[in-house]
Amino acid sequence: MSKQNGGIIGPDNVPTGAFGAASGVWKLSDVTDYKRQGTWPVALSDHQVANSCRFDDGSSDYLTESVSSTSNRRTFTYSAWIKRSSLSDSGYPRLFNPFVNSANFFDIFFRNTDALNVYSQNADSNDMNLVTNKLFRDFSAWYHIVVAVDTTQGTDSNRVKLYVNGTQETSFSASTYPSQNTDFQINLDTVTNVIGRNQAGSDNYFDGYMSEIVFVDGSQLAPTSFGEFNSQTGIWIPKDVSGLTFGTNGFYLDFKDSSALGNDAAGSNNFTANNLTSLDQSIDTCTNNFATGNFINSSFGSLLKDGNLVAPGNTSSTDRATTGTIGISSGKWYWEAKWEKNNSSFQRAYLGIVAVEQPLDVGSNAQGNTSFKNTIWDLTGNLYKNGADTGDDYTVTVDSIVGYAIDLDNGTLKIHENGTYFNSGNAVITGLDTSITYVPYIACNGGSTFSTLSMNFGSPTLAISSGNVDSSGMGNFEYPVPSGYYSVCTRNLNLIG
Repeated sequence: MSKQNGGIIGPDNVPTGAFGAASGVWKLSDVTDYKRQGTWPVALSDHQVANSCRFDDGSSDYLTESVSSTSNRRTFTYSAWIKRSSLSDSGYPRLFNPFVNSANFFDIFFRNTDALNVYSQNADSNDMNLVTNKLFRDFSAWYHIVVAVDTTQGTDSNRVKLYVNGTQETSFSASTYPSQNTDFQINLDTVTNVIGRNQAGSDNYFDGYMSEIVFVDGSQLAPTSFGEFNSQTGIWIPKDVSGLTFGTNGFYLDFKDSSALGNDAAGSNNFTANNLTSLDQSIDTCTNNFATGNFINSSFGSLLKDGNLVAPGNTSSTDRATTGTIGISSGKWYWEAKWEKNNSSFQRAYLGIVAVEQPLDVGSNAQGNTSFKNTIWDLTGNLYKNGADTGDDYTVTVDSIVGYAIDLDNGTLKIHENGTYFNSGNAVITGLDTSITYVPYIACNGGSTFSTLSMNFGSPTLAISSGNVDSSGMGNFEYPVPSGYYSVCTRNLNLIG
């Protein structure tokens, strides 16, 4: 875990610019090492953030608010915690886009290079443009972004300050600062505040999670108004922002009300949720990061949906696979998956765990890989361990929910279908190597018909009717979690590590 990352993110090698390559995996062994060194906190943050909002670009999710009165157009602060789910590629996914018309707007977005861009246009002319050299490509990471503006400042670089995880960004590939006393196209009674898309083209949707979105009207605040460095680790963590003075057009989106995700917890500047439903409320937050599919180690690519928790096959003949963003090497862990078909027929789907070092391969190729420790189950029957067929077939019905219970203290695996465990509740796999780190494995075959796997590591995308929690009181599952087992999230890594 890198202290430069801050927040509930990792690992050590996430890129801070053009150098390095993120693996996208949080490892339990990293937590264990830090605890041995005495540098891992008992609790990463005293302030726990309960909810985030999950945006899916394929569903055209976004939030809008019509500003009702003109206020301070020179001094304001935007703050948000975000966790991305995909690369920008050819798009420019928006975080915050106050918009009058296509000639007059303010914009915070990711460029197609995955650099962060803060931009302003006035009367069709660019009056401010900052583009970071830092790239944002860790999809296991929660990033904290603050844009603090005061154009009355005499020094141009003080007029717009950009902070990432508590540290001011000063390295830019483009740096046009506004003139003194510039009035931005913001806080006008003609403005529509847009979160999650580009209002001008009705496109460039954000894909991922947002949490603790704050806009302060009338003050240029430091990032310490929203977060702080943990005294033990130097990791950037969130603070309670409810006591801030938000100003006339300020707002605080905490996403605690699933029936009104755009509710302003600071006042009455509520947003309208567009294409977002109660299922888009998530408990994956900047204080408890849940596992998802790993965009960095995935052949699904942009096909991954709903915060990288839905892995669909495709009508092409290409088989696809992904692994999880959290690696586990000890303790007892539980997750669920729903196997769905796209029509009356379906292709195979696979679930399991693989050694974190195992190269990504699909379906039966990964299942039969004898070079690495793994256990991979074809949901139409065959169960493999370390590349060899165990001789046991466990077949489930499409549209069922299956549960995985991995015990890496004793090296066993139990599996259930809709709450009924196979093998009379006994382990279907024993003798797992407990000396290595595993990551979850998910795969679907492609073809004219295909299957979809919807994963639930504790923060589901599916409607849950029963609401079961794990042994630490975390997560949200359809079926009871076995005693002593945990959902796959960073707060539980803290407990187990």
